[in-house]
Amino acid sequence: MSVDYASRLSKYENKGVCGVEEVFDNPEKLREKVDLLCSLLKAAKHVVVHTGAGISTAAGIPDFRGPKGVWTLEEKGEKVKTDIQFEDAMPTLTHRALVMLVEAGLIKYVISQNVDGLHLKSSLLRSHLSELHGNIFMEICDKCGKEYLREGVVQTVGLKKTGNVCNGGGSRGRCRGKLRDSVLDWEDPLPKVDLERAENHSRRADLSLCLGTTLQIVPSGTLPLLTKKNGGKLVICNLQPTKYDKMADLVIHGYVDEVMEALMSKLGLSIPPAPPLWPCKAGTASFSDPK
Repeated sequence: MSVDYASRLSKYENKGVCGVEEVFDNPEKLREKVDLLCSLLKAAKHVVVHTGAGISTAAGIPDFRGPKGVWTLEEKGEKVKTDIQFEDAMPTLTHRALVMLVEAGLIKYVISQNVDGLHLKSSLLRSHLSELHGNIFMEICDKCGKEYLREGVVQTVGLKKTGNVCNGGGSRGRCRGKLRDSVLDWEDPLPKVDLERAENHSRRADLSLCLGTTLQIVPSGTLPLLTKKNGGKLVICNLQPTKYDKMADLVIHGYVDEVMEALMSKLGLSIPPAPPLWPCKAGTASFSDPK
C-alpha cells in the first residue's frame, strides 16, 4: 500500500494549522541545545518520548502539516507524489537510536501517533510502545484483543473487519473473534490500553521528549503537558513551531535524525542497524509492563 494511506480516510475539515514555515537553529546553537538535551536525559529518572510524522520523513513517508505535507498540499488542491510503499519503508536513524536508548535504560517508554509500523520494525518491543493511532500492519481481535502483526499492510482502515478470524484465546484455545484493522479514522476512539499506558507514563515522566510532531492532535498532543503538570521537564524537537514551545524547557529546531545522531555520539552509544526482517511475528505483540 502507498504511504499516502490518508487519502483513504473519511473527509474531515479541522486538520489543524498546515504549512507553517520551518525554523532551523544554526550549527553552534544546535550543538549547545544537544549538549543540554544530553544533560537533561542523564539527569532524568523516567523519560518518555512522543513521536510524530517528522521522524519518518527520512524513510520517504510524508508528514501531514509540513511545507510538503499531505494536508498542506491538500489545501492547495495537490497530492503527495511518492512511489514508496509501507512495506518498503525502513526505520530511520531516529527509530533505531530510540531502540538503543530504551535498551540502555535512558528511555522508559515511547508514545507514537504514527501508523507506519516503523517502531516495531526497528525492534522496539511492544511493551515499551503505545501506538495511539494504530498500526497499518496490525490486526486486532474484537473479542479477546489479541494482536496480529503482519508482514504486509492490512488492507482496510477505520477499525473495519478484515475478514480474518482470531485463532487464539477462549476456554478451548480458539477465540474465533473477528479481526479488525487498527488504524483510526477521524473521530474513532483511541485504543483503550495504549491510551491508558501513555497517560500513565506521561504522568510518571520527569522528562518528556517530543520528536517530529507539531502536537496539534488531541489527546496525543496534550500528553506531554501531563509531565509538565507534575513538575517534569518538556523538550520539543521539531522544525515547525508548536503552540507549546513557550511551555517547553528546551526547543530544538533541527532535523530529528541529525539531533539524535549528535545526541547518541555525546552519550557514547552506537546506533543499531535496521533489522532485515520483522522482529515480531503474528500474535506475539505483548503489553507486559516494562520496569
